[in-house]
Amino acid sequence: MLQGRYKRAFTMIELVFVIVVLGILAAVAIPKMAATRTDAEITKGRSDISAIRSAILTERQSRIIKGQNSWISKLSDNSTTLFTGDGTNTLLMYGIASGTTSGHWSATDTSYKKYAFKIGSSSCNFTYDSDSGKFDLDDNQDAICSELIK
Repeated sequence: MLQGRYKRAFTMIELVFVIVVLGILAAVAIPKMAATRTDAEITKGRSDISAIRSAILTERQSRIIKGQNSWISKLSDNSTTLFTGDGTNTLLMYGIASGTTSGHWSATDTSYKKYAFKIGSSSCNFTYDSDSGKFDLDDNQDAICSELIK
Protein backbone atom coordinates (compact mmCIF):
# COMPACT_ATOMS: atom_id res chain seq x y z
CA MET A 1 0.00 0.00 0.00
CA LEU A 2 2.86 2.44 0.70
CA GLN A 3 4.47 1.73 -2.65
CA GLY A 4 1.42 2.92 -4.59
CA ARG A 5 1.51 6.21 -2.77
CA TYR A 6 5.11 6.99 -3.76
CA LYS A 7 4.61 6.12 -7.43
CA ARG A 8 2.64 9.33 -7.91
CA ALA A 9 5.40 11.58 -6.47
CA PHE A 10 8.09 13.39 -8.49
CA THR A 11 11.56 11.91 -8.62
CA MET A 12 14.62 13.93 -7.64
CA ILE A 13 15.75 14.04 -11.29
CA GLU A 14 12.44 15.54 -12.39
CA LEU A 15 12.65 18.21 -9.71
CA VAL A 16 16.23 19.10 -10.64
CA PHE A 17 15.22 19.29 -14.31
CA VAL A 18 12.38 21.74 -13.50
CA ILE A 19 14.72 23.91 -11.42
CA VAL A 20 17.26 24.02 -14.28
CA VAL A 21 14.58 25.01 -16.79
CA LEU A 22 13.33 27.79 -14.48
CA GLY A 23 16.90 29.03 -14.07
CA ILE A 24 17.38 29.20 -17.83
CA LEU A 25 14.12 31.09 -18.28
CA ALA A 26 15.11 33.57 -15.57
CA ALA A 27 18.54 34.09 -17.15
CA VAL A 28 16.87 34.97 -20.45
CA ALA A 29 14.08 37.14 -19.02
CA ILE A 30 16.05 39.39 -16.62
CA PRO A 31 18.23 41.10 -19.29
CA LYS A 32 15.13 41.68 -21.42
CA MET A 33 13.44 43.44 -18.50
CA ALA A 34 16.47 45.68 -17.96
CA ALA A 35 16.41 46.70 -21.64
CA THR A 36 12.70 47.42 -21.35
CA ARG A 37 13.38 49.85 -18.50
CA THR A 38 15.94 51.76 -20.57
CA ASP A 39 13.52 51.88 -23.50
CA ALA A 40 10.82 53.24 -21.20
CA GLU A 41 13.15 55.97 -19.89
CA ILE A 42 14.10 56.96 -23.44
CA THR A 43 10.40 57.16 -24.35
CA LYS A 44 9.71 59.30 -21.27
CA GLY A 45 12.59 61.59 -22.20
CA ARG A 46 11.30 61.95 -25.77
CA SER A 47 7.84 62.80 -24.47
CA ASP A 48 9.25 65.39 -22.06
CA ILE A 49 11.37 66.98 -24.79
CA SER A 50 8.36 67.21 -27.11
CA ALA A 51 6.25 68.80 -24.36
CA ILE A 52 9.01 71.29 -23.50
CA ARG A 53 9.57 72.30 -27.13
CA SER A 54 5.83 72.64 -27.71
CA ALA A 55 5.48 74.79 -24.59
CA ILE A 56 8.32 77.05 -25.75
CA LEU A 57 6.57 77.58 -29.10
CA THR A 58 3.18 78.16 -27.45
CA GLU A 59 4.72 80.77 -25.15
CA ARG A 60 6.38 82.41 -28.15
CA GLN A 61 3.02 82.63 -29.96
CA SER A 62 1.42 84.20 -26.89
CA ARG A 63 4.20 86.77 -26.77
CA ILE A 64 3.82 87.63 -30.45
CA ILE A 65 0.09 88.20 -29.97
CA LYS A 66 0.94 90.59 -27.10
CA GLY A 67 3.41 92.44 -29.34
CA GLN A 68 6.58 91.06 -27.78
CA ASN A 69 9.17 89.67 -30.16
CA SER A 70 11.40 87.81 -27.68
CA TRP A 71 11.60 84.21 -26.54
CA ILE A 72 11.11 83.31 -22.89
CA SER A 73 14.29 84.14 -20.95
CA LYS A 74 14.60 80.86 -19.01
CA LEU A 75 12.64 77.64 -18.69
CA SER A 76 12.46 77.39 -14.89
CA ASP A 77 12.55 79.63 -11.87
CA ASN A 78 13.57 77.02 -9.27
CA SER A 79 15.48 73.74 -9.09
CA THR A 80 12.74 71.51 -7.66
CA THR A 81 10.02 71.81 -10.32
CA LEU A 82 11.49 72.34 -13.78
CA PHE A 83 10.10 73.82 -17.00
CA THR A 84 7.40 75.91 -15.32
CA GLY A 85 8.54 79.20 -16.90
CA ASP A 86 10.51 82.23 -15.86
CA GLY A 87 8.28 83.26 -12.96
CA THR A 88 6.06 85.63 -14.96
CA ASN A 89 5.24 83.39 -17.92
CA THR A 90 4.15 79.75 -17.66
CA LEU A 91 5.52 76.91 -19.78
CA LEU A 92 4.34 73.55 -18.49
CA MET A 93 1.38 73.98 -16.15
CA TYR A 94 2.61 71.41 -13.63
CA GLY A 95 6.30 71.23 -14.50
CA ILE A 96 8.56 68.21 -14.13
CA ALA A 97 9.91 67.19 -10.74
CA SER A 98 13.68 67.41 -10.52
CA GLY A 99 15.72 64.35 -9.56
CA THR A 100 19.17 62.82 -9.88
CA THR A 101 18.19 59.20 -10.54
CA SER A 102 17.67 57.53 -13.89
CA GLY A 103 14.65 58.84 -15.80
CA HIS A 104 14.71 62.29 -14.18
CA TRP A 105 15.64 65.83 -15.21
CA SER A 106 17.88 68.21 -13.27
CA ALA A 107 19.00 71.80 -13.77
CA THR A 108 22.75 72.04 -14.21
CA ASP A 109 23.18 75.80 -13.86
CA THR A 110 21.58 78.64 -11.93
CA SER A 111 20.46 80.51 -15.05
CA TYR A 112 18.08 77.59 -15.77
CA LYS A 113 19.20 77.28 -19.37
CA LYS A 114 21.10 73.99 -19.00
CA TYR A 115 19.49 70.71 -18.04
CA ALA A 116 20.43 67.05 -17.83
CA PHE A 117 18.27 63.97 -18.36
CA LYS A 118 19.70 60.84 -16.78
CA ILE A 119 19.36 57.43 -18.43
CA GLY A 120 21.09 54.72 -16.42
CA SER A 121 24.59 56.02 -15.85
CA SER A 122 24.49 58.42 -18.84
CA SER A 123 23.73 62.08 -18.33
CA CYS A 124 22.28 63.71 -21.46
CA ASN A 125 22.86 67.47 -21.44
CA PHE A 126 20.45 69.94 -23.04
CA THR A 127 20.76 73.69 -23.49
CA TYR A 128 18.04 76.27 -24.01
CA ASP A 129 19.01 79.20 -26.26
CA SER A 130 16.84 82.20 -25.38
CA ASP A 131 17.91 84.00 -28.56
CA SER A 132 16.57 81.32 -30.93
CA GLY A 133 14.14 79.44 -28.66
CA LYS A 134 15.89 76.12 -29.30
CA PHE A 135 16.06 73.38 -26.67
CA ASP A 136 18.66 70.95 -28.02
CA LEU A 137 20.95 68.14 -26.99
CA ASP A 138 24.54 69.33 -26.55
CA ASP A 139 27.24 68.01 -28.90
CA ASN A 140 29.44 65.00 -28.11
CA GLN A 141 26.83 62.98 -26.22
CA ASP A 142 26.89 59.17 -26.14
CA ALA A 143 24.69 56.96 -28.34
CA ILE A 144 21.95 56.50 -25.76
CA CYS A 145 21.47 60.28 -25.57
CA SER A 146 21.08 60.58 -29.33
CA GLU A 147 18.11 58.18 -29.01
CA LEU A 148 16.23 60.98 -27.21
CA ILE A 149 16.07 63.23 -30.25
CA LYS A 150 15.49 60.69 -33.01
